[in-house]
Amino acid sequence: MEVAKITSKGQITIPVAIRKSMKLKDGDKVLFVPDGNRYYVENAAMVAINRMQEAFAGEAERLGLETEDDAAAMVKEIRRDRWEKKHADNA
Repeated sequence: MEVAKITSKGQITIPVAIRKSMKLKDGDKVLFVPDGNRYYVENAAMVAINRMQEAFAGEAERLGLETEDDAAAMVKEIRRDRWEKKHADNA
């Protein structure tokens, strides 16, 4: 268990062991998540990544992407199509 002191400005220093465990770096943001009469501190970036992964779950299968090479090929095709569309007006 770690203890942190609150300053007169309401600031706290997160102990080193906790920062390392949560993979927090200088400038990172944390979330205070209420759970009844307790709060949990979470790494905001990790929460965002997890939510994105949940939102995109199943999309690769839906698009028929089985490997990273399939995804890279799709990105190249989309970029090529957009480039051609953008430059078709200039021809």
